Amino acid sequence: MNIVILDGYTTQTDARLWEGLECMGELTVYDRTHPEDTVKRAKDADIVLTNKVCLHKVEIEQLPRLKYIGVLATGYNVVDVDAAREHRIIVTNVPAYSTESVAQMVFAHLLTVTNRTEHYALKNRAGEWSASPDFCFWDTQLTELAGKTFGIVGLGNIGSRVAAIAQAFGMRVVAFTSKRADELPAGIEKLSMDQLLMQSDVVSLHCPLTPDTRHLINRRTLQLMKPSAILINTGRGPLVNDQDVADALNENQLRAFCADVLTEEPPRKGNPLFQCDNAFITPHIAWATKEARSRLMDVAINNVKAFVDGAPVNVVS
Repeated sequence: MNIVILDGYTTQTDARLWEGLECMGELTVYDRTHPEDTVKRAKDADIVLTNKVCLHKVEIEQLPRLKYIGVLATGYNVVDVDAAREHRIIVTNVPAYSTESVAQMVFAHLLTVTNRTEHYALKNRAGEWSASPDFCFWDTQLTELAGKTFGIVGLGNIGSRVAAIAQAFGMRVVAFTSKRADELPAGIEKLSMDQLLMQSDVVSLHCPLTPDTRHLINRRTLQLMKPSAILINTGRGPLVNDQDVADALNENQLRAFCADVLTEEPPRKGNPLFQCDNAFITPHIAWATKEARSRLMDVAINNVKAFVDGAPVNVVS
């Protein structure tokens, strides 16, 4: 078997992790692959692993040896699964490997807004507490989470974990979800999208990106939210309209926007959110804890092994 990894840089935690693949065939690892190099690098491959390098129909049709595509992520929109199916190519993904890490990032962002620990650490380094005439010093609004309403859009693995953590903080949890009300975990109320936006103090997005959810958060839906609300997006960048969110922040229609994903990645320098004081953006790192990446590689290697053994798992094609 000839195995090619097209963009190993983003997922590698330890070079020794690749050893699990080396025993299954001849392995070639590329840190990054530009689109124009995809076919050239994969043309002799039986197995290709990719994270963000796209394999569209035009590439797949030029790879006659290809039998298996392993996506090194949960989302698999980088692969034309219909074209893969037509060419009898198995496509697999890695589900639920980052649930704990992404849920943790949601609350890292939320606590950044409500408690501003980094802000105060920087203030202290600048000597502002030392110069205070009082035993304490604060210059931002500080907010307790208990008793507030946490709205979750999309109640899959990550949304459900976020709900459990919010409940542990003593928050009321409401959800917009395709699940029936009687299928929801105890203590979670099902609401319409508009009801959720109007009632929530925090809104966290965990739904997939589809034509129906693209720009789910826009000028109209933002106007339904409380001016004191905090919006968090660790799902997919295009779930929100960047300009509309920036306008809401600048017009004090939204307290804060926290995101680990943006519509363009890497973002253009002129993204309007970068000019907003109350926009807190991290560079798509919620999934990237060492533990999550190790889990990702374990599942990805087991996916390949299962395919080689003739019993593929986590198949999406």
